[in-house]
Amino acid sequence: MKRTLRELYGAGILFFYYFKWPMVLGYPALIAWAGYPRWWVADALWLYCLALIVKDFVRKFILKKSYCEEGSCGSQQSALPSRDDQAGPQAP
Repeated sequence: MKRTLRELYGAGILFFYYFKWPMVLGYPALIAWAGYPRWWVADALWLYCLALIVKDFVRKFILKKSYCEEGSCGSQQSALPSRDDQAGPQAP
């Protein structure tokens, strides 16, 4: 049961990470110009996606925080050797 809940949580995070901008921009356009009928579930999802966008904006621009830990987002050189280091000595 616990594993299933973790999988659903992970799927929800991925779903809303990629879905929030198309939902916030597209759903009102569908209602206004395409005659799409309003549905309370879609309205609730739209509000949730809008809240996620506001949270991301506040966290990034107002609080100046990152989701990455210190040095984990590629700001430091990787400990793995580069391709040039693995090539061996070059002929003169």
